[in-house]
Amino acid sequence: MITHSVIFAPLGQATRSEQVVDRLSNAIVTGLLEANEQLPNEAELAKLMGVSHITIREALNTLRNKNLIHTVRGRNGGSFVCEVPKDKLRAEHPLRDISSAFLADLGEMHAAILSHSTKLASERSTRSDLDKLAEFIEVFAQAQTPETRAQADMRCLLTIAANAQSARLANMELAIQAEWASLVAMIYTHALHAQVLQHYRDLQAAFNAHDSVLAADIANRMLQTLTDALIASKFSYDQNQ
Repeated sequence: MITHSVIFAPLGQATRSEQVVDRLSNAIVTGLLEANEQLPNEAELAKLMGVSHITIREALNTLRNKNLIHTVRGRNGGSFVCEVPKDKLRAEHPLRDISSAFLADLGEMHAAILSHSTKLASERSTRSDLDKLAEFIEVFAQAQTPETRAQADMRCLLTIAANAQSARLANMELAIQAEWASLVAMIYTHALHAQVLQHYRDLQAAFNAHDSVLAADIANRMLQTLTDALIASKFSYDQNQ
């Protein structure tokens, strides 16, 4: 799967176990690695991510201590993603300690990453890449809850970044999703879902036409729609305190 190739991509020689923890934690928090999904074994992870077995073992121990993964021993054992309770993810309201200015800045940063990824993806995507993205957009279209809408949305965004064929852009998208996903999951109403879905439909048409300028513009507008909704939610939260 294309998103997994980004999650488990090599980190480079200077990596430490903290970087492995961050990469996998981000993927778990945003739902890219789903509850009960089995991780590659230690040897495979070490090879995929370009680090030592010791580094992987340290990282997995940290993830276990954080209750993000659990390990099953025996013939059919391995490390599996935990079902992370909502109360653990939302122990503190995400909007309580952040400002509207922070949300605007986060949205601008995300838009910068996505618009450039979209431009490159429109130039570099194969027919197979576009078909896979179309499948993920249909999953997003069928999502019924805010959490599943956010999860499907994040998978679409990461797929676009992966289709840009830039490891750095894909990793930047994955990193920003750690902050972004938990926020948009709170606001994914039916109306917002319909708006974003239309943006994705328009984006598909731009990709199919290989119109990189239009695709980047649509990506910007989609992120602006979500950023505006977050800021409106923050304003409403502050008014009710």
